[in-house]
Amino acid sequence: MQYNVDKIKQHLKRKQTADRYEHTIGVAYTAVCMAMRFDCDLKKAEIAGLLHDCAKCFSDEVQLHKCEKYHISMSEAERLAPYLLHAKLGAFMAMDKFGINDKDIINAILYHTTGRPAMSTLEKIIYIADYIEPRRIKAPNLTEIRRMAFVDLDCTMLMILGDTLEYLKKRHKDRKDIMDEMTVKTYDYYKQLELDRKEVLEAKGKEEKEMQEE
Repeated sequence: MQYNVDKIKQHLKRKQTADRYEHTIGVAYTAVCMAMRFDCDLKKAEIAGLLHDCAKCFSDEVQLHKCEKYHISMSEAERLAPYLLHAKLGAFMAMDKFGINDKDIINAILYHTTGRPAMSTLEKIIYIADYIEPRRIKAPNLTEIRRMAFVDLDCTMLMILGDTLEYLKKRHKDRKDIMDEMTVKTYDYYKQLELDRKEVLEAKGKEEKEMQEE
């Protein structure tokens, strides 16, 4: 996989605001650190981190226009809240402009805002890195989430998704139509995963206790 990281950085630095570019570098750096911890391809993590917000330099109106122009499907929630579209448009741009053809990288960009059930390790790393990179300071429970990010990816996903849904409910309490379905589905998936894991651990603990009592 031969991608010119310096060329990507130069393009992003020209197109993004200073704050957005610093965030982008922070996500790429965090993603590479997490990739080291979870035995994921470092180059893929860096590229996906750099390009996750490559379409965020466009206004909502331009994002809508480009999605229509390139026949990128949009849900009703995305039309009502176009800021969600930068992930889909960014995945398209990664392929069309930067020549990225790795499916895992494209999916990591595509799902970095909503997540999806059964995400790959790289997808989870980019989703989490976007939330915990060093410049983030306002999210609730950030200290604990940052610690857990290097311990258990699935548990970290659940923590972030839960906090995200709480935030969206408060922000859009009168607009349920803006709530993205994929985010809800992703939360439900990781919630069930956690419940299943607890059930297995409890059953194992019970079995060990019974064996000790025999």
